[in-house]
Amino acid sequence: MAKRITLFTIGFTKKSAEQFFTKLQAAGVSRVLDVRLNNRSQLAGFAKKDDLAFFLRSIAGIDYAHIPDLAPTQDMLGEYQKSSNGWAAYEVKFLDLIRSRRIEETVRPELLDGGCLLCSEDRPHHCHRRLVAEYLCEKWGDLEIKHLT
Repeated sequence: MAKRITLFTIGFTKKSAEQFFTKLQAAGVSRVLDVRLNNRSQLAGFAKKDDLAFFLRSIAGIDYAHIPDLAPTQDMLGEYQKSSNGWAAYEVKFLDLIRSRRIEETVRPELLDGGCLLCSEDRPHHCHRRLVAEYLCEKWGDLEIKHLT
């Protein structure tokens, strides 16, 4: 990679719409990259896929893209939610998944530069968006990760 890429991450839960959009604008995010498997649920409130794309564009002039290859499978997510194996087991399985998908070859660095990986988890610690960002940093090298919390 020729230039350093800045990649943000954010979760929408425990944030009001005002807090969410203000954080994105203040950080200078140019594009929200939705890495959720389920992004059409009524439970997502202002972050429901079609509504979010409209709000981002209208409120903040921010582009929106959904990248399902950066999301877990339904089976993997269901197992994590129902299992007592915990985060460590999920992390191993998710990293195996994105490794097998070869996301470092299928996702263009230009798409991520100034972009923000979006998921539902409030904090990045136990969220796959952090795993995606760290994996790509390991593969690409010059990538700066900024978690918006």
